[in-house]
Amino acid sequence: MRETGLIKSLRSVRLFSEREIPDAVLLDILDAGRWTGSAKNTQPWDLIVVKNRESLGALAKYGRYAGHLASATLAIALVMRGDDAPTLMDEGRLMQNLMLAAWAHGVGSCIASIYPAANEQRARELLGIPPDRHLRTVLSIGYPAGPQALRLPANAPIPRGRRPMADARST
Repeated sequence: MRETGLIKSLRSVRLFSEREIPDAVLLDILDAGRWTGSAKNTQPWDLIVVKNRESLGALAKYGRYAGHLASATLAIALVMRGDDAPTLMDEGRLMQNLMLAAWAHGVGSCIASIYPAANEQRARELLGIPPDRHLRTVLSIGYPAGPQALRLPANAPIPRGRRPMADARST
């Protein structure tokens, strides 16, 4: 059995320290994204790294739960070519690889969904994304602010833990 410790330890981080991310670490995270598999190897994405504080603040307003972008060290916008089912699956694969690569360096991340359509349009205009591309996902990236950044608040209405393996079915 292979080690799954990195996957099991991954947490969404919404509170970030002011520590800068070294260029080598950022490049390694982006390279992991570059190596993500895709349907028919189409690689239907472009990545935009956002470091400008004003841009991060604006993006934080373009999704209901995107506020964490404002305090992130940087963000990675996942710009997708296409809107069909394989592209949506590829977007999820890309997102997970970027998050795991960041976590391997001790860098936290969290998904920000950009919606509704009017907010996506605003975000595309802010980042100079052509109208034939889609921007549904931006990842906040940064070192966790401390141990509290890795814990779910006690009053969060989110389930904790994982379903038991016994719930898995086979036929």
